[in-house]
Amino acid sequence: RYVVFGGEPLEFARLRGWYGRYGENGPQLVNMYGITETTVHVTVRPLERTDVSQPGSLIGRPLPHLWVRMLDEACRPVPPGEVGEICVGGAGVARGYLGRDELTAQRFIDDPVNPSAGRLYRSGDLGRLLPSGELEYLGRSDSQVKVRGYRIELGEVQAHLHEHPGVTDVAVAVRGGKRTGRQLVAYVVSDGAAPTADELRAHLASRLPAYMVPALFVPLAELPLTANGKLDRAALPDPGAFGLTAPGTGPGTHDPGPGASELMDSGSQSLAARLLAIWRDVLEIDTLGPHDSFYAVGGDSIQAIRLVGAAGGPGITVTVDQLLGQRTRAALSQLLVGPPAGDPQAAPARPRP
Repeated sequence: RYVVFGGEPLEFARLRGWYGRYGENGPQLVNMYGITETTVHVTVRPLERTDVSQPGSLIGRPLPHLWVRMLDEACRPVPPGEVGEICVGGAGVARGYLGRDELTAQRFIDDPVNPSAGRLYRSGDLGRLLPSGELEYLGRSDSQVKVRGYRIELGEVQAHLHEHPGVTDVAVAVRGGKRTGRQLVAYVVSDGAAPTADELRAHLASRLPAYMVPALFVPLAELPLTANGKLDRAALPDPGAFGLTAPGTGPGTHDPGPGASELMDSGSQSLAARLLAIWRDVLEIDTLGPHDSFYAVGGDSIQAIRLVGAAGGPGITVTVDQLLGQRTRAALSQLLVGPPAGDPQAAPARPRP
């Protein structure tokens, strides 16, 4: 009468085949979330055919004998809609780990909302409470990464990408060379025409802060899986194998070189060509357009200092403020060359002979 899913996040889109064959007259499909330390199931979510278009992984509502708190790193409640750690209280919560008092103290805590209600188990899982009252599972807290000084929940980025109608599966990972630092890369599976990187970037930009928007979007036919059907992160391909290194670039793209842009005069075009080799070396990027943003291709304040130092070798005088303010090679080159002849504004710093 029932088919119960548990153990791994359920992606509702994978149920299209089931409903296409059996409709809703077969066994009732149920998604449940559970934890060994709460023995065992915590939430329940009966499924319907319309759920196959639902983004994310909805795990429903707590069972009657349990309650769930969404807490931040300091064990304070987070508002509805905000990401927090799923903490479970009620009958079924274990007494602790045998012979591991320190770990027990870390994971089993007093309920900060109602200390007299009993203890909570900190699951280490991330989620958020939706306006509907349901819980959405967002992955493990150990999937939290730090990129350019910002803490980012990979599961949150993935959940918002799932909301795009052209995305059927997605994985977000961190990639980066020894010198470029770390970048977010989204691996996207689509059913039909794949959305462009610009479309996905705009979709996320309306929902997330800029630092959480991946620098690169890699289209895949399917995500690599282990023998157990879990995501094989080690097998996610290098974006460079697709020729992807920056927004607006892709397989077969190349730097247009001098004379390619009507927005750059001959002097700035020449300087842009000289800067290209420096940007490529410092940022470890092979394909780079003149209007690609320094931040979007992996640059940060540390990379800016390195780039300024490298530019001094071929005799180009540029400051960190100029680099971070202009952001693209085209704009930076025009700034260094100075305003066109007859422009009353004073010319800023120029390349040394």
